[in-house]
Amino acid sequence: MRAVVFDRFGSPDVLRIATLPDPEPGPGEVRIRVRAAGVQPFDVGFRQGVMSWAPASFPQQIGQEYSGVVDRLGEGVTELAVGDAVLGSTMFNACAELLCVPVPQVVRKPDRLDLPAAAAFVAASQTATGALAELAVGADDVLLVHAAAGSVGTIAVQLARRAGATVIGTASPGNHDYLRQLGAIPVAYGDQLPAGVRATGHTPTVALDAAGGDAITQSVTLGISPDRVGTIVDDKAAAEHGARVVRAGRDPRRLAEVIELAGEGQVVMPVRAYPLSDVVAAHRVVESRHGRGKVVLVVEP
Repeated sequence: MRAVVFDRFGSPDVLRIATLPDPEPGPGEVRIRVRAAGVQPFDVGFRQGVMSWAPASFPQQIGQEYSGVVDRLGEGVTELAVGDAVLGSTMFNACAELLCVPVPQVVRKPDRLDLPAAAAFVAASQTATGALAELAVGADDVLLVHAAAGSVGTIAVQLARRAGATVIGTASPGNHDYLRQLGAIPVAYGDQLPAGVRATGHTPTVALDAAGGDAITQSVTLGISPDRVGTIVDDKAAAEHGARVVRAGRDPRRLAEVIELAGEGQVVMPVRAYPLSDVVAAHRVVESRHGRGKVVLVVEP
């Protein structure tokens, strides 16, 4: 099978396509013929070598989120059948033609979603739902989402609006119309962010930081209680201000809830698709931390 690997830590240029042995499913596992794999900031950090708790074994595969079709069943598997379209999370092997995963971690794909769109929801859905739950975002809240046009921000805005909250989203001006379409009040990021938020006439009560930088400091400056400021990217600033790190663990049940809404067209995610052979370009885009929606690698048959 073809798979993305890297032989040393570094820039996106260390990534390459290699030919590896086909994996075989063990008991309770299924083998997935991957059709799409998401690219996320975690992958960037892993490739750069900044994830000290996740050591690499070179040549190292990469990728945490996939969609595809079941093509082989492990011993004892009755819950799924060959040909089922599925999606889910994995560890360090999604950017490949084949992967094996335990059945409890697999979520069925709604018919209405194509496979690249399904892959785009995997990590963002679990991260956003976990963060909103930990921050207890409700109908009476005004939620400030930093980096609201990114994949996690896109999901968080829509789910918070469904819960009845007012949402203010930060993004570059080019993404402001997009945020309005999602139901958020757009504000430009940068030094003038606090003034821009105040100009909306709404007082934030809770904040979700998916941007880093000054986001936590600015949230506290706006009067949000630190225990209602959550970050998925900036542990250091969270410790300095007494804010919360809200990286909830993976949960296929939370993913299934969001993907059901996506299948009904009630939650959307723009997809920026690249062929697997363009994995270097895809990583460069994610590393730039700009753009809207989700970067997905498409694995052609």
